[in-house]
Amino acid sequence: MRNASSGVLWRTIGISALVSTLLLIGGFGYAVKDMLYPQADAYAGEQGKPAQPESSNLGSSKAINITAIGDSLTKGTGDATGEGYVKQVVTLLKKKYPLIPVKLNNNLAINGLRSDQLAHLLSTDKGYRYSLQQANLIVFTIGGNDLFQIANGQSAGDVTGDISLDTLKKELPKGIDRLSKVIKLLHEINPNAQVVYTGLYNPFYNITDLRDGSLQVQKWNEEAYSILHNYPNMTLVPSFDMFERSIDTYLSSDHFHPNHEGYAQIAARIVQSLK
Repeated sequence: MRNASSGVLWRTIGISALVSTLLLIGGFGYAVKDMLYPQADAYAGEQGKPAQPESSNLGSSKAINITAIGDSLTKGTGDATGEGYVKQVVTLLKKKYPLIPVKLNNNLAINGLRSDQLAHLLSTDKGYRYSLQQANLIVFTIGGNDLFQIANGQSAGDVTGDISLDTLKKELPKGIDRLSKVIKLLHEINPNAQVVYTGLYNPFYNITDLRDGSLQVQKWNEEAYSILHNYPNMTLVPSFDMFERSIDTYLSSDHFHPNHEGYAQIAARIVQSLK
């Protein structure tokens, strides 16, 4: 009797051990297969696209996330401190909304960028689009190179007194068409963010032969305002009058880009325009 019971016990233990071994081997094999031949995760909707803000009202936001794009003005060229207007906007917003976290996601500005090149980036560069989708505040400058680069045949920062005002006038409609495309793309990428565009100024106002260029610059700003006016979350902040009144005070040593104080004035106007 004792031998029979003992036999049953050992058979049970043996079977249990065999089953455990088989399970262990099977699990190990499955793990190896998973490492060597990984399977894609099940599709759970569009991946990598952040949720866009539901409201553009910064004062009621849980956080203010800023993305900056455009040309050398947004990059901050000419500011010896390296802040430009973008970082000064961040500082001023922290003071304006002390209880709301303020973060600069990216400053993607590129020196010498024209509006057609910006439109291309907005259409094709996933990194650009992703950064814009994360923002509830977008700030940008564009257009100076469209006008002055073409009229002078070189980059806007290297413009000399040889600029052709007739060419400037001729190129204006083409530049406005490209700006319109940029604005439309921004709206498509993130229709809920507040978007602030800083208008152009005439850096050559104190050069007698080029003072009339202000007429075309102002025409650009008027057309830009008309386009932006079609989008409730978009605003044009003027800089034209500020530089015309105090051009020597606010321009850097390159006589084209703002200096630190010039960028500070732009930043102050941007923050004043925000709600």
